[in-house]
Amino acid sequence: MLANYACDPARSRGRLTVEDESAHRSAFQRDRDRIIHSSAFRRLKHKTQVFVEHEGDYFRTRLTHSIEVGQVARTISSVLGLNSELTEAVALAHDLGHTPFGHTGEDALNACMEPFGGFDHNAQAIKIVTMLERHYADFNGLNLTWETLEGLAKHNGPVTGKVPQALADYNDVHDLELGSFASAEAQVAAISDDVAYNNHDLDDGLRAGLFNEEQIRELPIIGACYDAVDARYPDLDFIRRRHEALRRVFGVMVEDVIAESRRLISEANPQSVDDIRAGNQQLIRFSEPMFADLKVIRAFFFKHM
Repeated sequence: MLANYACDPARSRGRLTVEDESAHRSAFQRDRDRIIHSSAFRRLKHKTQVFVEHEGDYFRTRLTHSIEVGQVARTISSVLGLNSELTEAVALAHDLGHTPFGHTGEDALNACMEPFGGFDHNAQAIKIVTMLERHYADFNGLNLTWETLEGLAKHNGPVTGKVPQALADYNDVHDLELGSFASAEAQVAAISDDVAYNNHDLDDGLRAGLFNEEQIRELPIIGACYDAVDARYPDLDFIRRRHEALRRVFGVMVEDVIAESRRLISEANPQSVDDIRAGNQQLIRFSEPMFADLKVIRAFFFKHM
C-alpha cells in the first residue's frame, strides 16, 4: 500500500514523447529497466570513486555502488510507504553522469568545458537519459517519466542559483520545476547514496590497508558496532568480525534515516506528493546526532583515503 504522499505511476505526468503504456509493467518499472539496459549504466563498471580500476576486483566501482544504492533505497522506500520502483530508478541512474577519476575528473572536465557552460555530473546524467542514449526509433534518450527526470535533477534538493547548462537546456523544453523539492522517492535515493558510500568507503579502505580496525574503533558508531560483535562472538575470525561489524554500521544508518524521516513526515503531515515538493525542507534525512557523527567519519576518510 502506498502512502498518500507517494508517487503513483497511474498519475504520472508522463513522458516528453507519448508512448503506449505496457500491459505488464508500470511506468516507473519501465524507467528502471531502460536505465539498467542503457549503455551508460554498463559503462559505470569502468568508473571508480577512490581506487584505480586495476588495483583489485573487490573495490567498488560506480556500477557496484549504484546497485548498492538501489538496494538501500528500495528498503527505505518500502518501509516509508513510497513507490520503490521510482526510488530504485532514480538510485540506479544517479551516477550516470559522473566522469572517471571521481570528483577530480569532474573538476578537470569542468575547466575544459568552461567556455561552453561548464560541466556538472547531475546535469550530464539528464543529458545522457534525454539525448545521448540513442537506441530507440521514436526518440533520443530513454524517454523517462517526468518523475524520474525530476528525481535525477533535484535529488539533492531544489536547483537554485546558476543552473548547469545541460540541465537548463532540457528544462526549457520540459519543465522539471527546479525550484521545488523533489518527491520523497528521490530524496530516499539521495540519502541511500550517503548510506552506501559511507559504508563501502569503510570496507574498501580496510581492504586496501589505508587504515585498520584499531583506528576506526575510535570513530563514532563504528566502535560500538565492533564492541557488540566482540561481546557476542568473542572468538570470531577477523574477516567475519569485520563483516559483522560493518553490516551493523550499515543497519544503524538505515534505521536512523527511517526513524528521522518518519518523524519529519509526521510533523509535516503531507497529503500528496505535491505537498512534499512544496515543503520547506527535505523530509528524508539523517537525525542531527547521526549527521554530526558522519561528519567525523567523513573527515577521517578524507584524511586517510
